[in-house]
Amino acid sequence: MPKPSPDYFRYFPEHPDIARWGIGVAACGLADVSPGAPYPPHQHPADHHFDWSHGRVLDALQIVLITSGRGTFESRELGKRTLETGTALLLLPGLWHRYRPDAKTGWSESWAELRGPIVDTLRKTDVLAVEGAIRPGALAAGLDAAMDTLHQHARRAGPGFDPEMSAFALSILAAWSRAGETAPARARMVRAVLEAERYFADHHTEAINVEALAKNLGVAYSHFRREFKAQTGFSPWNYVVHLRLSRARRLLAAGDATLDDIAARLGFSSAFHLSAAFKQAYGIAPQHWREQLRQRVRRPGERPERE
Repeated sequence: MPKPSPDYFRYFPEHPDIARWGIGVAACGLADVSPGAPYPPHQHPADHHFDWSHGRVLDALQIVLITSGRGTFESRELGKRTLETGTALLLLPGLWHRYRPDAKTGWSESWAELRGPIVDTLRKTDVLAVEGAIRPGALAAGLDAAMDTLHQHARRAGPGFDPEMSAFALSILAAWSRAGETAPARARMVRAVLEAERYFADHHTEAINVEALAKNLGVAYSHFRREFKAQTGFSPWNYVVHLRLSRARRLLAAGDATLDDIAARLGFSSAFHLSAAFKQAYGIAPQHWREQLRQRVRRPGERPERE
């Protein structure tokens, strides 16, 4: 998945469905701040803009990830802190703060603003506690990958409520939690699993060498395989097969493609192997699954087509 280019932001109106889903994205963005450039950019709404002399107070939770460069953060609760590349910053609603990049280095930042009942609940725990509001190691914990997924979607999302954005918000909170609790070695493995999932999603129809992928991700294959199954419930190869079979179901439901055609499109060596994997996973042959689906959607009184 290509990373979004820097320098964009979006603000979304508060929607009643945020309460129903538990969480929503209020705003998000990316910024690449050159050394010595004014900060923050002046295009933001007045309730989000600030200058160093006055600082700012937000009414929603914001997570900021420094992906390159360095800078300074200050709040009444934590005092003044240095922010390095890979550090994530938690800005809690109602608390005064200020931050800026170092004039000599600038920085690149990725941020998301979240609101909803889930945020309110987590604020009562140490997941979103002010004492842990600065967390190094966020890149290794996969926070940048979670943010990138949100940005890819947010750039093209409509103005209304989007449940997918709620899912991305939860992924960001999960990565934030890992950044605070995961040891460096485990964080690398967690990140490797996240990157592997993204790779499988993009390449599951191709021939995949899982051992070579683990090597490219910089982790031992045996450890990677064990951690992948612990996080997803599947071994890496079974995860790929699961993706292929999920897509096979969509193709079977959507048209009249033959099993040979579907097998070729999805990377199975033959229709026989597709059928065997499908039956093992779902307990029914793909042809019978398709016919059962058609019977369920057939109009009353309509006769089945003759083969």
